[in-house]
Amino acid sequence: MKRRDFIDRSWKSAVAFTIVPRSVLGGSGFLAPSDKIQVGFIGVGKQSLNLLEGLNGCPEVVVQAACDVDSKKLDYFVKAAATAQSTMRKSNSSIGKYVDFRELLASASVDAVVIATPDHWHAQIAVDAAKAKKDIYCEKPLALTIAEGRAMVDAARKYEIVFQTGSMQRSSFNFRQAAELVYNGYIGDVKEINVSVGEPVRQCDLPSFPIPDYLDWDMWIGPSLYRGYNPILSPPIEDDKWAWWRGYRDFGGGYITDWGAHMFDIIQWALGMDNGGPVQFIPPEAPQAEKGLTYIYEQGTRVNHVDWGEPNAIQFIGTDGIIEVGRSFLKTNPTALADQNLTVNDKRLYYSDNHYQDWVKAVQNRSKPICDVEIGQRTSTVCNAVNIAYELQRKLRWDPVKEEFDDPFANMMRSRPYRGDWSL
Repeated sequence: MKRRDFIDRSWKSAVAFTIVPRSVLGGSGFLAPSDKIQVGFIGVGKQSLNLLEGLNGCPEVVVQAACDVDSKKLDYFVKAAATAQSTMRKSNSSIGKYVDFRELLASASVDAVVIATPDHWHAQIAVDAAKAKKDIYCEKPLALTIAEGRAMVDAARKYEIVFQTGSMQRSSFNFRQAAELVYNGYIGDVKEINVSVGEPVRQCDLPSFPIPDYLDWDMWIGPSLYRGYNPILSPPIEDDKWAWWRGYRDFGGGYITDWGAHMFDIIQWALGMDNGGPVQFIPPEAPQAEKGLTYIYEQGTRVNHVDWGEPNAIQFIGTDGIIEVGRSFLKTNPTALADQNLTVNDKRLYYSDNHYQDWVKAVQNRSKPICDVEIGQRTSTVCNAVNIAYELQRKLRWDPVKEEFDDPFANMMRSRPYRGDWSL
């Protein structure tokens, strides 16, 4: 979009709809304006409704605006948000609707944004939001590429905004208990970890179909290389299945980033690697295998991408015991270890039992939340490096300080080409 067109479109949008400023919000039964964090949602597909439920439970949060390239999803979300807020007696103001996220970011009435777009949009929107001094809650995986994740960290630090990555398992009892037990050596030295998270990313080979009239497909593609519309990538609101853009390169990273961003994240946490990462990635010998990769940390701990018996779960194998953890279970050997209370001498990990309220607290205190942007970047780096090793089918050395491979082709895959005028 040309700059003149963008300014003209923004002006027309402002004339058509004006967000009520914070100074006049409030009234009987509502929080005082100074206690509110006015939020704009960018990307309002299926996951946004889960985020809406979680954030609406935070009394300080008021949804003030929403943005999506699908007009049907946008209308549905705005209605759902208005109903939810009315039920909680939060706000009596209207919710602004936008197609272009830059118009939402230009609003002085929005303090923070929730980014729940497909992965290929995360970096561009997050960097622009940081420049606009908006605090950020961004869905996992943090970034589509390693370079994009680092750009997001740099922007958050430069503009001093609070940034929570949506790796919400860190705010769950099962995973915190498992991580703290491993972190404090309750199962001895952990030399082997098995994790089951599904297959790596694949090339998109979907056929093209006519673009629905309610969808701005060119904007949906955004910075990625253009390809034709397919409802698998952006399903209509009537389709109850999860959109599978996440399975294809240029838009997502397969289950390696979808569930890996959850499970590899807990491994990073338990091993004290929130500011580091593995040093070697070894793909399976079978050239088209979708399981069997191993990555190794400097201290020798090996993480195997295998189906070990439970889907989307982790198995920590130590010299003195085993811990198995998923969203619905925590199993240990010895059995009593699952209910072990830590002692005063044990080291404690960051405590949160509500990922959304933790972000709100960090915004209020201007502090780092439980899954700060750097943590999100380190985990998404592991995910992206796993995908790169699967594709290149050769051993790779990784330097987590320089964020470089020992392989020139792998290093080129740390980033991607951007389309048109989009750039970080």
